[in-house]
Amino acid sequence: MSESFDPEKHHLLPLRGFEDLKIGEMFRLPSRTLGDGNFAAFQTLSLDNHPIHYDAEYCAAQGHPAPLAHGLQVLAFTAAGAGMFPHVIGPALIGFVEVSAKFLKAVYPGDTLYPALEIAALTPQRTTGLVTMRATVHNQHSALVLDGEHKYLLRLARG
Repeated sequence: MSESFDPEKHHLLPLRGFEDLKIGEMFRLPSRTLGDGNFAAFQTLSLDNHPIHYDAEYCAAQGHPAPLAHGLQVLAFTAAGAGMFPHVIGPALIGFVEVSAKFLKAVYPGDTLYPALEIAALTPQRTTGLVTMRATVHNQHSALVLDGEHKYLLRLARG
């Protein structure tokens, strides 16, 4: 006897609602080593032509050992969709509603980045809840290169 398949029940992880989340809960994202291809792809996407991101001689004259990763490129590594958070909350997610970040240290080709999201605040509203997450990115030397915040709007189970 074969059981019927329901795509609505095909989840990577058991679903949890806003009410099940906990402050301090950590969602680590995959580490990545940045190569020249990452820099070229982001330049193409962003249309940023500043030589600090692609001209090694210009960078050397400014005191940098290599081109610098664009801050928005480093921020992109904190995208929740690269990790498990969206799979945990599933269809409760209404949207990604706010982001802020401080870029604390330079990121160069060859650096390996370790992004993470940590639940910092849970703000229930009438029919929705706001999840505030601290976004961090460390490099291979354990230096914090980005510190920021994401906010996600979720449906409440009882809403």
